[in-house]
Amino acid sequence: MKKTIFVAVFALLAAACSNDCNDDEVEKPVEGSDVTAPVTVHVNDFSIVMESLAAEGGTTRAADDPASYQGVGAIDLVFFDAAGSITYSKTQYKADGGTYTTFGEFTCNLPVGHYTMVAIGRGYYDGDGFILTSPTEAAYTSERPRETLCKVQSITVTNTSPLDFDVTLDRITAMLTIQSTDGRPAGISKIRTTYSKGGKSFNPTTGLATSNTGFWQTNSPSAAVGSTIKVNSCPLLASADDEEERIDITIEVLDAGDNVLFTKVVKDVPFKRNNITIVSGKLFTPGSSSFGIKLNTDWGPGYEVTF
Repeated sequence: MKKTIFVAVFALLAAACSNDCNDDEVEKPVEGSDVTAPVTVHVNDFSIVMESLAAEGGTTRAADDPASYQGVGAIDLVFFDAAGSITYSKTQYKADGGTYTTFGEFTCNLPVGHYTMVAIGRGYYDGDGFILTSPTEAAYTSERPRETLCKVQSITVTNTSPLDFDVTLDRITAMLTIQSTDGRPAGISKIRTTYSKGGKSFNPTTGLATSNTGFWQTNSPSAAVGSTIKVNSCPLLASADDEEERIDITIEVLDAGDNVLFTKVVKDVPFKRNNITIVSGKLFTPGSSSFGIKLNTDWGPGYEVTF
């Protein structure tokens, strides 16, 4: 079953909040109307359900609130008006507690009109770049995509009467976990993973990658010399939710000067959105190219494949 984030959107009574917005918010009236309604958007607790490949089936753990879930470090909320212009835009960063009272809670005033709401929860680390330009265009502009959950929904503000509706953010990324079965030698600095397909830009409305030409990213494993390593990446796929996509993966082991010490190529690795694919094998052994592949179901129903 999918891990989901439940987002509840409530419109409070008129005059319940100020017209003022923070410096990084953009608000403007809809043409021909100066009537506004106060709207509050907040992210509720995370409901997390994990189903394993074990015969006994799935297990469920208690819901996590947004502040405790490590997969989401930033939440974007944008309202586009009927002309496609941004009426309200706000990003909260979990690490920057001074810009919000409660992580995942947004309050603003919206003029009467029709809107498309885009809500995105995503992993975030220093140096990450991300842009959201329309309900159909978003992209990670730095090296790697992150775990991403999103939802696009139409709403209408007719007057100052309260609005009350729920929105569920669905995970649109897959995850690749690379595990070595041999120990890390001295002098290893980075692992570079190159995808032959997938991308870093996506359509929030469909959840599909808008570029399918591939990308690469580097990880700096923290495992000690002699220990096995594990690194993760989160590709955006051009395939639909229930479709499998086969991607060639090139794994390169680099030293501190970015010189390639070992290279492994794994063909036709299966991916599905909201599922984890695990690739394991001897990463640091010359001449070894045998890797086992399986789909882990921590995020959703899956299956096991051995090559």
